[in-house]
Amino acid sequence: MEQVTLSTEQQNLFDYIEGSENNIFVTGRAGTGKSTLLSYLIDNTKKKFAVCAPTGVAALNVGGVTIHSLFGFPFGILGTEDIGRHLNRRTREVLAAIDMLVIDEVSMVNADLMDTMSRAMGIARGRRKLPFGGAQVVMFGDPYQLAPVPGNNDERAYMAENYQSNWFFDAHVWREDSLERYELSEIFRQHDEHFKTILNAIRDGSCTQEMLDYINTCGNRFPPHDDVIRLATINESVNSVNRARMARIETTPKRFDAVFSAADEKAFGRTLPAEPVVELKVGAQVMFIKNDDSSTKKGPTGPIKRWVNGTIGRVLELPSSGGVIVEVDGERLEVGRSTWEKVRYEIDEQFDEETGKVKEVLIAVPLAEFQQIPLRLAWAVTVHKSQGQTYDEVVIDMGRGAFSPGQTYVALSRVRSLDGLYLTRAIKMSDVMVDQDVLRFMAGTPTASVAKLF
Repeated sequence: MEQVTLSTEQQNLFDYIEGSENNIFVTGRAGTGKSTLLSYLIDNTKKKFAVCAPTGVAALNVGGVTIHSLFGFPFGILGTEDIGRHLNRRTREVLAAIDMLVIDEVSMVNADLMDTMSRAMGIARGRRKLPFGGAQVVMFGDPYQLAPVPGNNDERAYMAENYQSNWFFDAHVWREDSLERYELSEIFRQHDEHFKTILNAIRDGSCTQEMLDYINTCGNRFPPHDDVIRLATINESVNSVNRARMARIETTPKRFDAVFSAADEKAFGRTLPAEPVVELKVGAQVMFIKNDDSSTKKGPTGPIKRWVNGTIGRVLELPSSGGVIVEVDGERLEVGRSTWEKVRYEIDEQFDEETGKVKEVLIAVPLAEFQQIPLRLAWAVTVHKSQGQTYDEVVIDMGRGAFSPGQTYVALSRVRSLDGLYLTRAIKMSDVMVDQDVLRFMAGTPTASVAKLF
């Protein structure tokens, strides 16, 4: 695989973030490289930073921690909490030390949590009157794709009484501080301009019946083989397909047990990064669920990854010595256990040879470890788990219909071209759901042009 390099647009935005102290929201349509820019920022910024995300899976994907773990917050509504009592000494030191807080999948962060993060950083940094205690906040996400979790009845009532909406952009902190929005516009996934236009119309709810008719006409056919990955809206459909396909392979399955302790499991919380038990057979279609972290091949900017999160392959061999041989695009890849680390940020002192002085640095210290084969069965996956992935061919099964805003957009935008799209049923106008608060925010906040930054 080739090394990923930034486009001019991405490079300009990175340079702006690096040279600025402003609060920045990076968004963009599916396939515009938000994750690429985020990874590059993490690897190349000269600022002291912490990376967090609203869920454990999202945090692990970017090598960060959950928001609640970073700040020490309890779960639930926090606006009525004396938040200072939840900030221990280590948390205060970390929050005081960072120049930049990076938040991934910010669309899943609700307004109450955003305001509480600002209050906590003001307390920790001794600058309570400044939003986020004067630190820079850089956020990544697309509110057209993922929404904040609504919460229980009491939490919903609190949000309705105190906020215009649940969304992060309706946090009160943005009345005190400006939020610059930059939308990446160059789409790398699709090249058909008409398809891109339709996808954008589905994203913002402006699509017409004529557009859907075009999509439905293109996708109204059977896939050329039954190994085309199927995207379904619910877990039940996905599990049913994967079980049925595994049953058709008559060889004996091989079992892979994850390696982790009870303490590790507790540290990872409610969501482990992979299944504790994975069963595979020769011939099974699988998806990698973690980027290659053991490549020895070098490229101009670092190791060349043999696979990335979302790569599809087929099990060729299950050696008795351990591991799995997977074929990806005609190449045999030897796959062993991957390690997921849960980390926490701490302050460390290091000697700076240039200045001859000891300086404080922010380091990520492993807190827990989980080891497992980085594979899952992949004849079918949920639309939600396909987030961020790209496929050459895909069967889309909308079942009884979309049930959350952005679901249809996420599903359709996974495929590179209409040549690889197959529909189990027609996409209906009722499947095109867009949150009205998102439309209000995106229409009411001017998008700064990345092209004009330099």
